[in-house]
Amino acid sequence: MPADAASARDWLRHQVHKLRPKTTTPEAVEPARPRIAVVTDSAAALPADWVAAHGESGLLAIVPMPVIIGENVFSDDDAELETHISLALAAGTPVRTSRPSPGQFDKAYRAAAEAGFDAVVSIHISKKLSGTLDAAQLAAGRAGIPVRVLDSGTVGMAQGVAVQAAVVAATQGSGAEAVAAVAGAAALRTSVYFYVPSLEQLRRGGRISLASSWVGTVLDIKPLLGIRDGAVVPLEKVRSAAKAIARLETLAAAEIARREPGRAQLSLHHFGNEHQAGILNESLRTRFPGLAAADMTRLPAVLAAHAGLGVLVVVVSDAIVPPQRELGS
Repeated sequence: MPADAASARDWLRHQVHKLRPKTTTPEAVEPARPRIAVVTDSAAALPADWVAAHGESGLLAIVPMPVIIGENVFSDDDAELETHISLALAAGTPVRTSRPSPGQFDKAYRAAAEAGFDAVVSIHISKKLSGTLDAAQLAAGRAGIPVRVLDSGTVGMAQGVAVQAAVVAATQGSGAEAVAAVAGAAALRTSVYFYVPSLEQLRRGGRISLASSWVGTVLDIKPLLGIRDGAVVPLEKVRSAAKAIARLETLAAAEIARREPGRAQLSLHHFGNEHQAGILNESLRTRFPGLAAADMTRLPAVLAAHAGLGVLVVVVSDAIVPPQRELGS
């Protein structure tokens, strides 16, 4: 050992340093690259900013659904479509919808394969409301990669929440079965209530068989409807628009209250009455101070074509929680 005290201290300090466990700065772990692409249709009513954030990578694709006004065919992503539908409905011009062609799904699935995804989970509007699922299944049978086609059993942001849950699961690295399971579970946990000023458009489109007895017997009713088992069902008859919207709020509030505190997620759709939707949003947030502001989107034209002007839709769902990723899922 060195003789002088200063050297002894330096020597001892060096020996202690050598005995300390060596530490290294952990390297950042990059998230697993998503292996599964998600495809849906425009009936999902997803917020535009959310779509923009997830669509550029090819992880998410939305197949537009056509709307037929008179003899003219429009795509649901047409910026002027709301105006066209509004004018047509006011003039009594026939407004119809159609399913996307299988070729549109061929294109979406092929793009996913070319982008390097292993498989696709394709989530769509209820088969009881549209033939879109059939078109997707036709294309899935000839896609170059495995495609799992899922009937959401619903529509609007109830379908959209299932798509969002699927995208989150895919981003976490989940496989196709896990992504589809997460989407299906999310859709089942949604509730849809809506008000339409008139049943006439739904009647013309054949979407209200269970509520057809309301038409013609009580011409001045303001109906409240819902989605049950994939179909439009009548809930209540109200005599004025103000009372109908107040009752819509009450139904939504009861649904929010039934969920775990802080877990409810609110989405609102409108068509030609955005201000009305904003008032409903603020009223529900006053009732539930912890409730996040609703996603408010224009009802997709393919749905507004059946519901008509002034429709107001409330979707209550569970907030999306990223799933725990399992190796090999």
